[in-house]
Amino acid sequence: MTRADDDTPPLFDAPPLAEQERMVEAILFASVDPVGPRDLADRLPHGSDPATALELLRRRYEGRGVHLVRVGDAWAFRTAPDLGFLMQRATTEQRKLSRAGVETLAIIAYHQPVTRAEIEEIRGVAVSRGTIDQLMELGWIRLGRRRMTPGRPGTFVVTEAFLDHFGLESARDLPGLKELRAAGLLDNRPPPGTGADEDAGEAEADQDEMFSQ
Repeated sequence: MTRADDDTPPLFDAPPLAEQERMVEAILFASVDPVGPRDLADRLPHGSDPATALELLRRRYEGRGVHLVRVGDAWAFRTAPDLGFLMQRATTEQRKLSRAGVETLAIIAYHQPVTRAEIEEIRGVAVSRGTIDQLMELGWIRLGRRRMTPGRPGTFVVTEAFLDHFGLESARDLPGLKELRAAGLLDNRPPPGTGADEDAGEAEADQDEMFSQ
């Protein structure tokens, strides 16, 4: 029997794009974390085109209360930015970070991949283990590749969870350093070795500020 005599679609034909779009929508809606194209391709039927389905879905949600947004290399549904105030009472989460934590996070975001020694050089004061541990526990930074230099020091980079929390598609969408300094998130530190940096390091342990979105 030839194909012309048989109306049954072949076993490995991909479903129509409209159906692929529905499948992608279902996967993203049910997922707690952003989902990448490779993961979508693994779940969709053979021969599907997740990139095209994502683009169709993104357009369909334009102007609605929920948007399909890119988070790093993955995609997720998120409340439209102008309606975020409606969710404030339900989703606001206070995350306390010391001034050291805020500055360390900002330096990692702007200079990644960056080593602990480089962070300390930029800030002008030592970075405590507790500061790094707190940022890792929040899921906002992770270990990157080791540098191919003597001692092979480890590096730190921000995570997709960091980008997602602050509504960023990538680290390139971060505000400028001048804006951060104007907001008080980065201070001008005295140069190391003057004695003032040691006093600042001792004071950081007692200085907590709110760092929430």
